[in-house]
Amino acid sequence: MMITVQKVIDSLPVKAVAGSDFSKKITGGYVSDLLSNVMGQAKADSVWITMQIHQNVAAVSLLAGLSAVIIAGGMKPDKALIDKANEEDLAILVTDEPTYEITGRLYELGIK
Repeated sequence: MMITVQKVIDSLPVKAVAGSDFSKKITGGYVSDLLSNVMGQAKADSVWITMQIHQNVAAVSLLAGLSAVIIAGGMKPDKALIDKANEEDLAILVTDEPTYEITGRLYELGIK
């Protein structure tokens, strides 16, 4: 089963706050708040789970070829991040779920 950003939006307690192409496939996930770690380790077409909320999240996501970012723990992305993500059509999702919980839900959904 192919998992898309839209499937994540439909299946989990997340809300899209940026981006519009939710048909992008998600083939894996990565969890980190260290930007250099994400740049070096995250695989393309993954979803990144973080609590970072600044515009560098968009830059790192685009550089790594990520399909979406989930900002966990009730954190709210700043306007610069939302603006950059909309400009680049990068899906930014938010959730009140803690990082550990949303990561487990993604795994249960089939993102390994």
